[in-house]
Amino acid sequence: MLILVVNAGSSSLKYQLIDMDGEKVLAKGNCDRIGIDGHISHKTHDGRQINEDCSFPTHTEAFEKLVDSLVNGEAAVIDSMSEISAVGHRVVQGAEVFSETTIATDEVIDKIDELAELAPVHNHAHALALRACKKVFSEDVPQVVVFDTAFHQTMPPKAYMYGIPYGDYEKYHVRKYGFHGTSHRFVSAALSKAMGKDLKDLKIVSCHLGNGSSITAIENGKSIDTSMGFTPLDGVIMGTRSGAIDASAVTYLAKKMNLSPDEMSSYLNKQCGFLGVSDVSSDNREIYAAINNGDEKAQLTADMLRYEIKKYIGSYAAVMNGLDAVIFTGGIGENSWEVRGGVCTNMDYLGIKIDFDLNKTVRGTLTKISTPDSKVEVWVIPTNEELLIARDTLAIISK
Repeated sequence: MLILVVNAGSSSLKYQLIDMDGEKVLAKGNCDRIGIDGHISHKTHDGRQINEDCSFPTHTEAFEKLVDSLVNGEAAVIDSMSEISAVGHRVVQGAEVFSETTIATDEVIDKIDELAELAPVHNHAHALALRACKKVFSEDVPQVVVFDTAFHQTMPPKAYMYGIPYGDYEKYHVRKYGFHGTSHRFVSAALSKAMGKDLKDLKIVSCHLGNGSSITAIENGKSIDTSMGFTPLDGVIMGTRSGAIDASAVTYLAKKMNLSPDEMSSYLNKQCGFLGVSDVSSDNREIYAAINNGDEKAQLTADMLRYEIKKYIGSYAAVMNGLDAVIFTGGIGENSWEVRGGVCTNMDYLGIKIDFDLNKTVRGTLTKISTPDSKVEVWVIPTNEELLIARDTLAIISK
């Protein structure tokens, strides 16, 4: 059975076609610059490629080109779009409305669009893509939506509530939602399998580290707390996002710099984080290159990230009254031995000991990097959100 997995942005359409018999990626690519001019990059499992400028006025034209690339030409992998059994879509914000994967009816798509105020960069784009996909594919092809926030809907009120009047929470739905739920769910299940233990018996801290980063406490297979909040801005310092900051510091800076709320949001999301502190780059690799050249602000940036992750691990261990394993995933988590090593240094009190020599060799492979006598296991686990979306989609349409 073939499932197309789609991750739509306001001007992009990333995709993978996955054969669920063996879970093999047949092709993947990106239709970008939608609404601007248009370009497609498409690559098959055996190395055939397309890189072509196109006209993508809307997501509909992007979907049409996506399907054409899969079916026709030198980089085709199927004979007909009728071979695609379903389409699975990533949706960032499901709020309190969606706590699980669901079929994308017209009513569901409308509700996703209504939630755009909570995720203005993402949800409207998801709704546009879903409607475009329905135009291109037959009504017989199920559209399934998987929500980033759904995994975190198991958080208790004491974890997701803010200290604002309860009536304002009810009226405006301001609370912690958490993100990267699809990734945290995938790697925690992979850890359970690797350890040979039931996920319900484990207490885990999952560290998804990349340009955007979030740390999640997972107990008995459920998210009980996470570092990202009402938006993905909260938590640890990130590529261009500030991470957690005193709300009064935000209003103070806004007054000093004469910024509107929207301008302040853009400042905190796009000008801060690694980029703002280091004054070098938003890319972790470039931060460490600068450190090797003696850059003190780059060193401070790296120190801040490792320190903040360490704090979350300790606090979540306290909340769960124990810790069985720590996971590092995401672009930085899977590939930066420096970040992993820095986080796990001086964590003996918590029972964390890693093999520092082994840690330096691990890049993007499922590996246990803790020592045999470490009370807490530490793992590097590559995430695969697309595969989890495909699995969810298969499960829904197989009911």
